[in-house]
Amino acid sequence: MLTITYFVHGTTTDNENGISTGWNPGELSTLGITQSKELKRLIAGKKFDVVFSSDLKRAVDSARFMFGDTFQTDERLRECNYGDLNGAREATVEPLYLKHIDTPFPNGESMKNVEKRMHNFCEELLKKYNNQNIAIVAHKAPQLALEVIVSGKTWVEAIRDDWRHKTPKAWQPGWEYVIMHL
Repeated sequence: MLTITYFVHGTTTDNENGISTGWNPGELSTLGITQSKELKRLIAGKKFDVVFSSDLKRAVDSARFMFGDTFQTDERLRECNYGDLNGAREATVEPLYLKHIDTPFPNGESMKNVEKRMHNFCEELLKKYNNQNIAIVAHKAPQLALEVIVSGKTWVEAIRDDWRHKTPKAWQPGWEYVIMHL
C-alpha cells in the first residue's frame, strides 16, 4: 500500500492571464507564492517519507516554499505537453482535452501519454516506497491521470469531474490517493 498526497503548484502568472503553460517553465505569481507558503503552514503536522516534484519551475518553486530542499524532481510529473499549444490561451487548449485523450496535441502528447508516465511513476513508487507516505507537487494533467489510475475513472469522467470546474472551486490542501496495486 502507498499513500500519495498530491499538491498542485501555486497560481502562476500564466494562470492569472488565462494561459495554458504546458511544458513551459511558468512563474509563480504573488498569489502563488502566498498559497505555497500557506500550504506549508496547513500541512505542518503531516509527515511524508519522501517528496517528489515535477521538474518544471512553477512546481519546483512551490515545492521549495513547502518543503525546503527536501524533495526530488521527476520529469514524469510534468504537465501535459501541449506541443504547439504550450503557452496558448486556456480558452483554446482546455476545450481540446477530450479530443486529445488518445490523440497527441500537435507536436505534443495525449492525456493517455500522461497516464502512461504516471502509471510508470506509481509502479516505481510501489516498489521503492511501499507502505510509505509520499507527497507530490505537480500539475493538472498528472492529477487527472491519478484519478484514472487510482480512482478508476475514465478520462472523460476525470476531465468532466475535475475540481477546477466547480464553483466555488473545491480546492483543498492536498488530495489523498491510496494505491494497493496497479
